[in-house]
Amino acid sequence: MTEISSPAVAGNSGTTALDALFQAVNRSDAPGLVAGVAQHGKTLYRRGFGLASVELGVANTPGTRMRIGSSSKHFTCLAALLLAEDGELDLDASVRRYIPELPSLDAEPSLRQLMTHTGGYRCHLDLGFIANGMAIQPEGFGLAMQLRQSTANFTPGTSALYCNSGYHLLSQVIARASGMPFEQFLQTRIFTPLGMLDTTLAPSDLQIHRAMATLHLAQADGRWQRGIFPSEEVLGEGGIISTLDDMLLWLAHLRNPKALGSAATWAQMTTLATLENGTTLPYALGLMRHDYRGVEVIHHAGGVIGGSSQILTVPSHELDVVIMTNGALVNPIALANQIVDLLLGDVLGPPASKPSTECFQALVGTRYHAPGDGRVIGFADVGGTLGLSFLNSPALPLADSGDTLCIGFQTLAVGPLSVPVGQLAELQQAPASLTFSEGGQAAVFERLPEPPPSVAQAGAALLGHYHCLDLDADAWVRFDGQTLNLHVHGALGVSVMPLEALSTEVFSMKSQVPALSLFGIINLERQEGRVTGFSLDTLRTRHLHFQRKD
Repeated sequence: MTEISSPAVAGNSGTTALDALFQAVNRSDAPGLVAGVAQHGKTLYRRGFGLASVELGVANTPGTRMRIGSSSKHFTCLAALLLAEDGELDLDASVRRYIPELPSLDAEPSLRQLMTHTGGYRCHLDLGFIANGMAIQPEGFGLAMQLRQSTANFTPGTSALYCNSGYHLLSQVIARASGMPFEQFLQTRIFTPLGMLDTTLAPSDLQIHRAMATLHLAQADGRWQRGIFPSEEVLGEGGIISTLDDMLLWLAHLRNPKALGSAATWAQMTTLATLENGTTLPYALGLMRHDYRGVEVIHHAGGVIGGSSQILTVPSHELDVVIMTNGALVNPIALANQIVDLLLGDVLGPPASKPSTECFQALVGTRYHAPGDGRVIGFADVGGTLGLSFLNSPALPLADSGDTLCIGFQTLAVGPLSVPVGQLAELQQAPASLTFSEGGQAAVFERLPEPPPSVAQAGAALLGHYHCLDLDADAWVRFDGQTLNLHVHGALGVSVMPLEALSTEVFSMKSQVPALSLFGIINLERQEGRVTGFSLDTLRTRHLHFQRKD
């Protein structure tokens, strides 16, 4: 392997350049992060910034343990693959072979489809947030929620939606097949053999672990609140805590596995998923894998309440990057990309092209609706780039691939989403309809009215009492002052979600709790003109039905 000249390899100047990336979090009055970089097996950088505990005034160090969130997912996949090597699991068998109490639905995904987010099951965490807000879900809640589902998001293999439930179920399959708790299997078969001595599964933020950073949520008044994920049973979907050194050790093994797992196992780990329509996703088994400025990157980010992470490797240059935060107001994905930019320099190609808002000004502020299934997209300016909002999520910059404007699965964990450029050529005004694709499946979307009707006018028909069978929850739509709110009363708590009218039949929704990042679209259902129910769609839940009770 040819040595890559980089600022870090060059010595102190490289360290200074990396320090500059983290200057904003190099403070003694706020939570921070830990960052580690290695190349060609040599650790180049390992530092802690900010506080591990604002309450106690304890600083982050390279040895501080942090949550890695959804970066846990590829460890779960490896655990399942090791059991497949043992002959204890068939990854292409239905999950109901191993958890027979799951309901018999049109969607009966294989274990492998759960691992690639193509299984079609709804996400129990998303459902829990809709029903209960930030109420803490006890052990057993996730499986109980899955057993309650009467429908699925889609038929297995036909689409892709990020689904924590798939990995929660996979963790339980691993425990049943191995005859030991999931946490013990990870420790015995993966962490200990690899020498990852400071890595473990921590299913609840109510637990206390040695040398672990506190999670922090920023408040509007400048103070901090303790971050606690609302579940006491976070398993293979995101429950691992680790350190810089352990995660750098893991990335080195991921690139050049020797200690455990067969060649066939590791080949499967990085084999990309393909939908039935031929669309290839940039997602393998718990790992994103795609091009970044002309080099292949393999990575997985993670987010928890009050923390986030990015675990990334550039295999062709043996460059490994680990960033884990405990509340620092930064984006670890962007920071990791900046490190790649800094260290690989001229080796990289140009950044991805982005469409200028100026060229598509007529689209800004418009929304479009798919009459057949209720999905909504919208366009907005994002720092001079045309951005797309999907199902009322915050708008993200589109990339210009030439034929389409798109957002990859690696960006939003849904899709890929794309709009053909040809229909937008020489656009003088927003078209009445346009074609939009999700996961390679095209549909015609119709423009919603501008301006939309007032919520006072449109919301009157929606007021009332509803029940959602799949949540086992009652809901009320009512005006609280001038705000139209959806109040969902679940078994554990209450979730309040303000609604805005997009038309007389379509409403946008978002949770009052910013940390949940819960956004969605409501489509009314009518009989003889009267609203008899509605369906709710979010990024991870589709066609959740609420039936009118009054």
